[in-house]
Amino acid sequence: MYNALLTGGAGFIGSHLAERLIADGHGVTVVDDFSTGRRSNLAHLEGNRRFRLIQGSVLDQALMEDTIREADRVFHLASPVGVRLIMEEPVKSTRSSFQGTSVVLECCARHRKRVLVTSSSEVYGKGIAVPFREDDDTVSGPVSSRRWAYACAKALGEFLALAHWREDHLPVAIVRLFNTVGPRQTGQYGMVVPRFVEAALAGEPLTVYGDGEQRRCFVHVLDVVEGLVRILEQPACCGQIINLGSDREISINDLAKLVVEVTGSRSVIRHVPYSAVYGEGFEDMLRRVPCLERAARLIGYNPIRDLRSVVADVAAERRNAALARGAPHEA
Repeated sequence: MYNALLTGGAGFIGSHLAERLIADGHGVTVVDDFSTGRRSNLAHLEGNRRFRLIQGSVLDQALMEDTIREADRVFHLASPVGVRLIMEEPVKSTRSSFQGTSVVLECCARHRKRVLVTSSSEVYGKGIAVPFREDDDTVSGPVSSRRWAYACAKALGEFLALAHWREDHLPVAIVRLFNTVGPRQTGQYGMVVPRFVEAALAGEPLTVYGDGEQRRCFVHVLDVVEGLVRILEQPACCGQIINLGSDREISINDLAKLVVEVTGSRSVIRHVPYSAVYGEGFEDMLRRVPCLERAARLIGYNPIRDLRSVVADVAAERRNAALARGAPHEA
């Protein structure tokens, strides 16, 4: 048994990871500033003697020093989420992403703590070699486009993590996450599955950006959590960048149809141009598919939940929340 520190642990993925670690008998300390995370995600854990929640920022050097010193393992998940948030708050998003990672890595190096840093598929940028492999070249857009600030900040965080691995022998692993979905995820920052499910349950139109032929891969949060736990426990993962996600593609048009079908909704599907949402000049990628060979080789990673079950789980959570509030819904 060990004591784990989860930065950003009140977020969607972090709350599921905290739940899993406590169920396995570990101690968990969560540090979160609630900028995008929610206290309600962890409400069911409060009162557990193995759980502690601290409201604070990863930019707080003294707080990170103290909490990392006390931990045996560190899962660094604190980060801005969603393209919409990045576009709306580029200064805050870029600063918190890179500087937060820098603070965590420095403290982990000083106290010799094993650490997992979560990165993003956004790092691959405009790469066209599908599926994306961890050692592929990355192709970013122009600096003048806010769209790429997050990708660059995440890539710089990866460079820094690997520098600590090489120079300080810090036991660090980097995980590039691809479209993780499941209960507790909010559509507030543009996440497509919860956004579609919420609209379908309300009987409102499902809004697809662009022509809807862009293709993505979606993975259940519990499959990702399983991967995160295994990676931090596998010494062979240190110094590695590892994709986690699903490699089963679906177009956004077909995703919208699946959500309507699974929820039994009468909602229609409508298309709007990207410019209406993100402004002129926004670029999106046609395909984003991870190669999972490295994760399979290192930790036996194999996501087992399909997209239909992901959508069903999200819909069930939303229905239960609506019932708890006494709110009606159409579907």
